[in-house]
Amino acid sequence: MRRRLVPAALLLPLALLLTACGGSSSASAGSDTDGKGSLTLDVGDQKGGSEAILRAAGELKDLNYKIKWSTFTSGPPLLEAVNAKAVDIGGVGNTPPVFAAGAGSRIKVVAAWHGTSQGDAILVPNGSKLKGTGDLKGRSVAVAQGSSAHYQLVASLKAAGLTLGDVQLKYLQPADALAAFTSGKVDAWAVWDPYTSQVLQAEQGTVLTTGEGVTNGLLFQVAAPSALQDSKKTAAIEDYLGRLRRAYDWVYDHPEAWAEVWAKETGLPYEVALASVKRTNASRVAVAVDKPLIASEQEIADTFADLKLIPHRVDFAEFTDARFNGALPPSTAKPRVYKDS
Repeated sequence: MRRRLVPAALLLPLALLLTACGGSSSASAGSDTDGKGSLTLDVGDQKGGSEAILRAAGELKDLNYKIKWSTFTSGPPLLEAVNAKAVDIGGVGNTPPVFAAGAGSRIKVVAAWHGTSQGDAILVPNGSKLKGTGDLKGRSVAVAQGSSAHYQLVASLKAAGLTLGDVQLKYLQPADALAAFTSGKVDAWAVWDPYTSQVLQAEQGTVLTTGEGVTNGLLFQVAAPSALQDSKKTAAIEDYLGRLRRAYDWVYDHPEAWAEVWAKETGLPYEVALASVKRTNASRVAVAVDKPLIASEQEIADTFADLKLIPHRVDFAEFTDARFNGALPPSTAKPRVYKDS
């Protein structure tokens, strides 16, 4: 039986979009605390994010410091909390740090993961006559303004010899974009996982193109400079990042188990969660915060500056800290590819 999508069902998963958030959203108070000891590390998170991964992987055991979790609806308000020193560290996608840098926020990217961009897609309805990115000329495309999908759209159009001026942009957040997409009010939708998986699993659209080769597929942990100036908090951050890296390894080895947890955390159907895990989440590998990473983010920053979505150009290198790189592979290391057994 064909599964029908209900727009409201996508509102809850919007909170977990670590790879994409770029719009304005509010924060919500967290109440969970793990560990023991006199030191407390304030960690910003999004629903179905770091806390859920660490807990599922068993990496919140034997903490000799406390982790106080605060949950945010998206990356931008989380980084506002980092800037305000209300949060010591938190996880976001590749776009929020660019906007935070443009706003002059006090943040430092301290850790990164590189995954595939197959879940970052431009979708078209079933039966669409559009067969390639070049066919988007003159067509209407829904996208969340300032999101990673916005950048993917720009980059995909550029690769096809087009610009944003060649398409009819419809700036819509995912729930509204879904309604427009399924009702035929737009010709295409630039979006990210798990929305990509949800549309494909429901057989309500097909992929016109993905972000492979045009977007960087990066995921970050971003810390407050004040926390990095505290030797005890720095030690806790180093331990925390090690646990998180092991947890992502666990996701790759246990996709079904993580999909079950993720589905419960976010309200996603299990089949959609599993498809998204195999396509996107399980592909992520811990990588160094290095020059290629900075150059890639700089390109995003320059693109949004040119589009006047951030007020001025920034030097993204000033918003990074490589002290936790250790022996990690370069940021250009190939993501994992999940193979069904």
